[in-house]
Amino acid sequence: MLDASTPHILLPATAHESAQELPAIGQGTWYMGEGLAPRRDEVRALQHGLELGLTLIDTAEMYADGGAEEVVGEALADRRDQAFLVSKVYPWNAGRDSAIAACERSLKRLGTDYLDLYLLHWRGNIPLEETLEVFERLREQGKIRRYGVSNFDVDELDALTALPGGDACAVNQVLYHLGSRGIEHSLRPLMQRLGMPLMAYCPLAQAGKLRRDLFGHPVVLEVADGLGITPAQLLLAWAIRPIEGRRDAIAIPKAVQPQHVEQNAGALEVELDDATLARLDEAFPAPSKKVALDIV
Repeated sequence: MLDASTPHILLPATAHESAQELPAIGQGTWYMGEGLAPRRDEVRALQHGLELGLTLIDTAEMYADGGAEEVVGEALADRRDQAFLVSKVYPWNAGRDSAIAACERSLKRLGTDYLDLYLLHWRGNIPLEETLEVFERLREQGKIRRYGVSNFDVDELDALTALPGGDACAVNQVLYHLGSRGIEHSLRPLMQRLGMPLMAYCPLAQAGKLRRDLFGHPVVLEVADGLGITPAQLLLAWAIRPIEGRRDAIAIPKAVQPQHVEQNAGALEVELDDATLARLDEAFPAPSKKVALDIV
């Protein structure tokens, strides 16, 4: 159980799992395992994040062709029970038999016998009915505890939730940051009506609209400086801010340097008042109409 003061989201109870609280900031692993940083530094960063309460770790079979999962597996050796572990399956591996094999490969790389959450990375050509069927089989086999989706827009989410088993979709993971607010017009309200939490990838504007120079934007710099925090902490605090008094988003930034991990964890303590949010809204307004889902 999280400390009551820690910003968190609630994964609703299912027919098979009790409700679960998760910290509103987790850890991403995109680009880990590719040799861009020493492997020991990536492993230690994830372990340091766990120590600081960033217990959700998100990865995917796509990242470094499984290399990121291997990094996570090394980081979780002897501490698997400390993490809420998420991975994702390629759309072309989400079939009746292929998803079983893909999941088992991920589990082997991760050094675990189960995933807390397994996501369809994006919608492909395999019917959603088939993917939901195999996700349920994986759950029955104890290989996953919950399932969800990533990069689903309104029409895709409508199609999913209309199917048997679709109402058990735990989350939708999409690109979301201060410079890319397209989901706020139609998708996020739909998810809120469904009681489906948002998992925000690239919350530090690593991609998507307005990704360049967001950290150097004068309003971002001014607001962050006034609060005595870094621009990264401002972006994270904004991404997980409560909407109408309810917090339903978890951000999953990636970090390798210890100071960045610590700054990410520190963002959990940042509260943005109405005046600050209004200032950011003025500089980065939400869209007034439906826009295409931002994807990388």
